[in-house]
Amino acid sequence: MDLDLIGPHSGPMETFETLVRAEFAPKNTYLNTASTGLLPARTVEAMRTALESAAAGQPTDMFADVEAARASFARLTGVPADRVAAGASVAVYTGLIAASLPEGAEVLTAEGDFSSLVNPFHVRRGLRVRTVPLERIAESVRPGTALVAVSAAQSADGRIADLPAIRAAARAHGARTYLDASQAVGWLPIETDGYDYVAAVAFKWLLCPRGVAFLVVPQDLGGLTPVFAGWVAGEAPWDSCYGPVAELARSARRFDESPALFSYTGARHSLALLEEVGVKQVQAHDLALADRFRAGLRDLDIEPVPAPGSPIVSVPGLGVRLPELSRAGVEVSDRAGNLRAAFHLYNRAADVDRLLDVLAG
Repeated sequence: MDLDLIGPHSGPMETFETLVRAEFAPKNTYLNTASTGLLPARTVEAMRTALESAAAGQPTDMFADVEAARASFARLTGVPADRVAAGASVAVYTGLIAASLPEGAEVLTAEGDFSSLVNPFHVRRGLRVRTVPLERIAESVRPGTALVAVSAAQSADGRIADLPAIRAAARAHGARTYLDASQAVGWLPIETDGYDYVAAVAFKWLLCPRGVAFLVVPQDLGGLTPVFAGWVAGEAPWDSCYGPVAELARSARRFDESPALFSYTGARHSLALLEEVGVKQVQAHDLALADRFRAGLRDLDIEPVPAPGSPIVSVPGLGVRLPELSRAGVEVSDRAGNLRAAFHLYNRAADVDRLLDVLAG
């Protein structure tokens, strides 16, 4: 891996290179993490072991894996583990928040944001959803706004929300904040403690299997009603299997979904890898590659969507070249006609150059 992009070959940089080389060996030029991240070798091995053990009638303790994954995500995002709920979907957690809002509450969202973040507010009757351009979110918070819901990084084009300004505006008007960090956590250090709610799926930049998502709530649980609480939401889950749950968990675990256990077994190891590598190191590496791609596009007289500080680069009008790129062994996305490339820790300078070579024809 070409680490000239992120610093001298010594100390932490050597650790970065060693860990990544041991875990990833893609057989193509994979630049599609914004859709699905690659699974580390340790994750695949752990899931294989769990599956084989279950098939033999001797399942491993996968509930312990859920708790280990929860704790790891909490450390990565800088909050106590008792503020993290474990589930499978951002849409479910958005629905939970939508269901907990009072009748007539105003929710402020960004134009074109991801459906899992915004749609549950539209289908919940009695809410007033107001939509403005991403760049105007902070200035559009007003008295009476109950909730500001926005993605930290836009799925379609990688644009980064002005999170400090949004947080300050919401506080000034007494509004709660809900952040979808699915396209950010894993490469962008986020002060999750500064928001009321933060949700994220883990199968993208966190390198986990599908079926893993987390929700961070305030210490006082944020006024949420656990409308889908089942037995796993009990303070004593194994004593909560029959009839109404006698006591809901006193922590964010009251918002747990019944976990996809094999996915969480893998997630435990993926999240541990990111802790070992370090999010700031990943950020420096990813952004250097994205900047290399932007510079190469300029040399080709191609202008991407402006998204400074993002490892997601979206190029208008080039989505039609997706089949050609795939035949050449380069995997990217087509989003609304735009070519979307996403650079993560297993990518290197040669991947950027390969994409540019194919685009140059």
